Amino acid sequence: MNNYRPATAIILTLLFFTHISGSSTPVADKVTPEELVAKHVEAIGTAEARKTDRSRIVAGTSVMNLKTGGRGNTNGAALLASQKDKVLLKAEFSSPDFPFEKLGFDGRKLHAKQYSPGVRSPLDEFFLSHTTVFTQGLFGGVLSSAWPLLDLTARNPKLQYAGTEKIDGRQAHKVRYLPREGGELKITIFIDAENFQHLRTEYERVIAAPMGGSPAESASLREMRYQLVEDFRDFKTEGGLTLPHKYTIQYSVFKLNNPITLDWTFNLTRFTFDYPIEEKEFLVDT
Repeated sequence: MNNYRPATAIILTLLFFTHISGSSTPVADKVTPEELVAKHVEAIGTAEARKTDRSRIVAGTSVMNLKTGGRGNTNGAALLASQKDKVLLKAEFSSPDFPFEKLGFDGRKLHAKQYSPGVRSPLDEFFLSHTTVFTQGLFGGVLSSAWPLLDLTARNPKLQYAGTEKIDGRQAHKVRYLPREGGELKITIFIDAENFQHLRTEYERVIAAPMGGSPAESASLREMRYQLVEDFRDFKTEGGLTLPHKYTIQYSVFKLNNPITLDWTFNLTRFTFDYPIEEKEFLVDT
């Protein structure tokens, strides 16, 4: 018994320090961006099912809620279609003041249809000023055949692991996405740490406050910040692919005068694959 207690104490001490050592190992040391992307791609579906030349047409309904920069909400049918690197977004709304949203990327150029002469929606203005979201295939996340993580060699971005963060209570890996041609947007992709599904993409741009004509005038000027967040939830299998059925866009412009905040939620119920989409569809009748 005299020898038993010291031996037990030593074993318990060793187990304690082993536990502490294991617990303190940061997640960043356990995963690389390449490993994370590989697991994410496997979680989407088989290589055959996720071929980028498979067209996708995803349809349902959507509700847009304008919180600041105006008030009110509108709803209607919505559609997101893609074929290789081409992407199309169409939505019809019940409001006569804002009857539709139409965006199309034809693989070369982004098109956005004005809903009245000389007037564009806040989202149109953001995307036309930051076309990287479409040229890199980021818009729509895994809902789109253009999703760049399906084929990193095609766009060859630089990826940086940025730790973890909780999204709606779920631990998620953060990956910074840096296009090779550069850009003004800070782009962060969030991937579920457990099932490797794509939960979120964040886009942010900060424009420093300009210098005024005097110190007093400069003190009154403020920076401008643009933030767009795409969220993906309610994953189910469609056409051999695990895809979200709820898709939300949150857009905010933080500025001293005329700030804008809106959210746009899509409830997706119909998924069609391998249906040929004509080239002209991506031009959105501009």
